Amino acid sequence: MKTDNLSEKKSVAGWSVVAAVFLTGFKLIVGILTGSLGILSEALHSAMDLVAALITWFTVRISDLPPDENHSYGHGKMENLSALFESLLLVITCVWIFYEASERLSSGQTHMEISVWSYVVVITSIVVDYTRSRELKRVAKKYNSHALEADALHFSTDIWSSSVVLIGLILAQFGFFAADSLAAIMVGIIVLYVTYKLAKRSVDGLLDRVPDDIYQQVIQIMQAEEKIIFYHDVRVRASGADYYIDVTIHLNPELSFQDAHAISDELESLIMDQIPRSKVQVHAEPDEQE
Repeated sequence: MKTDNLSEKKSVAGWSVVAAVFLTGFKLIVGILTGSLGILSEALHSAMDLVAALITWFTVRISDLPPDENHSYGHGKMENLSALFESLLLVITCVWIFYEASERLSSGQTHMEISVWSYVVVITSIVVDYTRSRELKRVAKKYNSHALEADALHFSTDIWSSSVVLIGLILAQFGFFAADSLAAIMVGIIVLYVTYKLAKRSVDGLLDRVPDDIYQQVIQIMQAEEKIIFYHDVRVRASGADYYIDVTIHLNPELSFQDAHAISDELESLIMDQIPRSKVQVHAEPDEQE
C-alpha cells in the first residue's frame, strides 16, 4: 500500500514537472517575441513553478520513507520544508514582477507587439494549469500530502494570473498598452496572497501547531467513550501526511491491568480507524476520585 501511494504521488509530481517545462519554454519564447511583460512575468512564474515541481517530485520520494534511528518520527517534515521553500521562490518572483512593471510604467515604455501567439500561450497555460491543479489536488487530498498541495496551489495561482494577463492583452489590443504592466502587477499581488497562505501552513507544520480539525476530532472520540472518567494532555502534531497523537486517560482504579490495557488499545485503534495515517499512544492512569 505504501509503495502504491508513493508510485501515484511520484507520477502526478513527475507530470507536473513536464507541464512546467512546457509552459515555461512556451511563455518565454512568446514573451520575448512580443515584448509582453505580462507574458514574461508568467514565464518567470512558470519557471519558479518548475523549480517547485522538481522540489515536490524530490520531496514525495523522501517524505513517505519509514522512521529510522535518526528520524524517529519519519521524514514527513520534508513536505513542510518543501512548501516553505516554494513560498520563498514565489516571493522572489513577485519582487521581479513589481520591479519590471514599475520601471515600464514610470518610463512610459509599455508598447508591445501582440500576435495570435500571445493569446494561444495564455489560453494554453490556463487549460494546462487547470488540468494539473485538479489532479494534484485530488492526489494531495487522497494522501494528505502538503508538498502536492503546495504544487497544486502553484498551478491554481497560474490560472488566475494567466486570466489577468489575458485581460491585459485584450486591453492592449485596443491601444491601452499600460494594461500589460498593470496586469503583471495584479499577477504579483495574487502570487503574494497565495504565498502568504502557503508559507503560514508550512511554518505551522514545522512549529508543530496543533491541526484544529484533527484535535477536535480526537476530543469528540474521547468524549464519546463512557469507560473514560477523565482525559487530559491531548497532544496532536503533524509530520507530513502523518499525525502523531498522545493522550492521557483516567480509568476506574478497580480495573485490572489487563482491562486497562485493553481499553487503551481499543481507544488507540478507534482513533487510528477514524483518522487515517495517525499514530496514537494512550497512557492510562487510575482515577484518584474513585
